[in-house]
Amino acid sequence: MNNIEGGLMAGNSQSTAVAVDGVLFIESALGNVVAVDGRTGATIWKYEQTRGAVTRRGVGVGGGRIYTCANDNWLIALDQRTGQVLWERQHNGYGNLEKVAVTYHDGMLYCGTNDGPRGAALAFDAATGDLAWHFWGTAAPGEIGGGTWEGDSWQVGGATPWMHCAIDPELGLVYWTFGNARGSKSSQDGSERGGQNLFANSIVAMDLKTGAYRWHFQSIHHDIWDMDNVMAPVLVDARVRGRLRKLVVYGSKTGMYYILDRADGSAPLGIDELPVPQEPRQKTWPTQPFPRQGGWTELRPVAQPLGTEVPGLPHRAVPNYTIGSLYTPHWDEPILTIPGHGGGADWNHQSYSHSTRLVYTGFGYVAAAHSLTESSNGLRPPGEYMTGGVVAVDPSTNRVRWKRNLPYSLAHGNGILTTASDLLFIGQPDGNLLCLDARDGRELWRWQTGAGVSSSPIAYEIDGEQYVAVYAGGHRHPVRQLGAARRPPVGLQARRHRVPPRRPRRRRWSAARSPASRWTAPR
Repeated sequence: MNNIEGGLMAGNSQSTAVAVDGVLFIESALGNVVAVDGRTGATIWKYEQTRGAVTRRGVGVGGGRIYTCANDNWLIALDQRTGQVLWERQHNGYGNLEKVAVTYHDGMLYCGTNDGPRGAALAFDAATGDLAWHFWGTAAPGEIGGGTWEGDSWQVGGATPWMHCAIDPELGLVYWTFGNARGSKSSQDGSERGGQNLFANSIVAMDLKTGAYRWHFQSIHHDIWDMDNVMAPVLVDARVRGRLRKLVVYGSKTGMYYILDRADGSAPLGIDELPVPQEPRQKTWPTQPFPRQGGWTELRPVAQPLGTEVPGLPHRAVPNYTIGSLYTPHWDEPILTIPGHGGGADWNHQSYSHSTRLVYTGFGYVAAAHSLTESSNGLRPPGEYMTGGVVAVDPSTNRVRWKRNLPYSLAHGNGILTTASDLLFIGQPDGNLLCLDARDGRELWRWQTGAGVSSSPIAYEIDGEQYVAVYAGGHRHPVRQLGAARRPPVGLQARRHRVPPRRPRRRRWSAARSPASRWTAPR
């Protein structure tokens, strides 16, 4: 264990470690970068940035350099061996270049922007930090998608790509997801930005070298629910109806996967535009896209009156709220919907197993009440559950293979690692690192790290020994306050991992032998 920053108990610790040649590179809640010996946990070097604390989600590594970002839109290259600064470049005018993980590929860097009035996806020369190209999240008049914003609303439309991209070198494409639309008032108010609002709530395929537009798919038209759907996509080769297809798995806060052909954006399994309830004052779009196979979370809270079984269903509604299905519009009365803008799969990282051929994600039930009487992005009513779980989906059919409910929402940074031995690792807000059977979700063991986990476990090998490491640094995300308090030790922790022998598939486990086989509401 390495107590990063001495077990710091403040700030957001959301960084996933990157392992290269036995060394782990991790960004702390202060925005510093630490190189850690993957065998012993000893600190090799530390870079201390001077521009203030900033949420970070992961370095880029390539060409002998480590790449990180800092406040005020600084992109920084460090020497991989020593941590010394090689260059620093400031890039203003494209949104906040601060807390998005940097992706390195073939001499270029790819980094999105966050929390700005108009976001952009950016590509840089990795040797110099020069800007190579940019792609705006809100389309201006005259551009592709430019007619989808009312008036000048595109100038403050948001649509920031605040998660890392995915890259297909063979097709020469980079896939970026863009966040929710905003307005002059709030992300819940669409009354002054009529239209579909491209490229908000969309995945866009771009040329790796030039940034030229290839195709897009918008998962929510004219979003008024803060349903970013900005989750980093996963690339999968799978057989669909007997034909090998290059797929991208996209989604999502809506609790649904949108499975697309990554060459042209078509939907080989079918996605239908279906009518949804309307609110003319919100200028709502008449239809929304629904995968024909449905989703993997419930799309409407269920009323279970007081006095019924506790905990009951994880998507039960608190009393005295008007309940609506997904995409029910709002105005001045709070409408309670689910999975909620903090639920479904938010910015936790997915994993595809080449062994089981399943895609895994953590998810959350975080029902939200939306109305224009509040300035926030939606409120979680007092007493409403905030639980979640893990789900496994077959990308060749978009059908759920298994689903395991757990006591906490796993939608915010709780990334999944799967291994060739069919093991699945995920950290919880209570500090427990879980090891599950990737074939059916049964719990095999858990280990208490001492602080909430908002990052992805990783696996690496040194001299034939396999290790699993996770950065457990607590959290202060508003929808995760029921998780573990940030208590020391806070740091990067690694365990030697020995693969257990496979159990015969016919063996059955009882609930007593499988801890947490049933979810319980957090106390």
